[in-house]
Amino acid sequence: MNSNQLIEQWLIAGYKNTGRSEHTIVAYQREVRTFIAFLQNYTGESVSVKLLNSIDRRTIRSWMAEEAQRGVSPRSIARKLSALKSFFRWFTDEYKLDASIIETTRAPRFQSSVPKPISIKGARQVIEQVGAQAKEPWVGARDIAIMSLLYGCGLRISEALSLQQDILPLRDSLRVVGKGNKERVIPVLPHTQEAVANYANLCPYIDHANKPLFFGLRGGSLNQRIVRKVVEQARISLGLPPQSTPHALRHSFATHILNEGGDLRTIQDLLGHSSLQTTQMYTQVDASRKKSVYKDVHPRY
Repeated sequence: MNSNQLIEQWLIAGYKNTGRSEHTIVAYQREVRTFIAFLQNYTGESVSVKLLNSIDRRTIRSWMAEEAQRGVSPRSIARKLSALKSFFRWFTDEYKLDASIIETTRAPRFQSSVPKPISIKGARQVIEQVGAQAKEPWVGARDIAIMSLLYGCGLRISEALSLQQDILPLRDSLRVVGKGNKERVIPVLPHTQEAVANYANLCPYIDHANKPLFFGLRGGSLNQRIVRKVVEQARISLGLPPQSTPHALRHSFATHILNEGGDLRTIQDLLGHSSLQTTQMYTQVDASRKKSVYKDVHPRY
């Protein structure tokens, strides 16, 4: 069995038809293929079950060293290693072989970056700007609706674009299926309800059938790249920093709630985080804000 067949078996068994996003599947497939290409070059052999089972710690370290030399960050290497561990975990179960070397390999250390939220004023400006810069009224309404969902409900872009027309009319709560097929219910503010309703009234492709809610200019599925370009154009027009991305609106949603006294458990539920540890990064954002305020107002500064 060749490497392509092994990878396909792994993806079918562990990821396809399990609710995982296509982005995740493609990324994991790419990382394993890249490792296999390295392995073939490193050993001078064609990849086989026997070769995969003979991998030692030196091989893994050589692979990580090569990735680092290519300029790959420690965080990205850790993500790549996570994909490999998933593949070799399946490999061990499927072929009753030992892949403990991979499983026990530690990723390089890296410092978790603190999310960079947009200010409340900046978030409002982005929402207004994406509507003003659109050439078609319904496209402007669409972009406002999407930004309102990202900032008003804390949705990921993928979650917003996966919404179907059956949510119309949008009420005061929204059921969302996120990463890992995890479902959560999010309160919806009147402003967001109005933005979505306005878009639905203007969009020429809305027919309330079992179809996507958001469309591209010609009626096809709306691509995430378009949303990112729309926000980038708004960011440049407003003179906002480069970190003002669509995902930053989700960070802003969580940070602003925390700043107003929201608790971490609530934010965890709203964001759909499986672990509270992931949500705790927003306490670092809050601490950074407090330090900035302290420096601005303390007499010594």
